[in-house]
Amino acid sequence: MEKKLLKRIEALRQKLNKYELTRNLVDSEVVEVSQQLDKLLNQYQRVVSYQQLSFW
Repeated sequence: MEKKLLKRIEALRQKLNKYELTRNLVDSEVVEVSQQLDKLLNQYQRVVSYQQLSFW
């Protein structure tokens, strides 16, 4: 699951980097992709935190 999340995160990061060159930061698609990326990053953080807690 962790690797899958990282791949999705990287894909969204690349998409945002492309948008940066052609779109305004308040463009609805930029905002939507940014929000998706935020959700995935939060999910990834929860997974990593849970793994660390499970280790102990």
